[in-house]
Amino acid sequence: MRSPRPATRTSLPALAIALAVTACGRQEVGDVSLGMFTTKDIKLVSFEDAIVTGVTCHVSHIEADLNLADPSDMAIACHQTGPITRAMIDQVAAGKSGATVFTQSKSVLFKSLKIRRIYDAKSQTLIYVAYSTKESSGSHKHAISTVPLWNTPAWQPPAGGD
Repeated sequence: MRSPRPATRTSLPALAIALAVTACGRQEVGDVSLGMFTTKDIKLVSFEDAIVTGVTCHVSHIEADLNLADPSDMAIACHQTGPITRAMIDQVAAGKSGATVFTQSKSVLFKSLKIRRIYDAKSQTLIYVAYSTKESSGSHKHAISTVPLWNTPAWQPPAGGD
């Protein structure tokens, strides 16, 4: 006689997905229906930057329940919601391409919504750019938001300045 399958084995994939979403700090904070006769909703997601924990971004994007691919349009707004320290900024990847801080699948055909963090050292500003990885209507959809470091412990006076 076979013993029953342990419950932990059947719920492992669901648990892994839940932990991955929780670990990223992303959370759905809103869901706006686009009408009774459409299967599309505007999803509002909030996430805290894993390195610069004093920054929270809110992203809106369309989800189409019965389609193989969601629309590529999105919007992003990032704001300082806690302390930003010099140690945090020192951990941010240098270079013009920055680092990916958020990814969400938008299709079964490898289209994703991604957000990259780029640090503009000259203006001492964090730039968050949201973009679609697939071209849509002749364009790679994208949006940006900035978080200036002015008046935070991370800000440094310009070299040679007063």
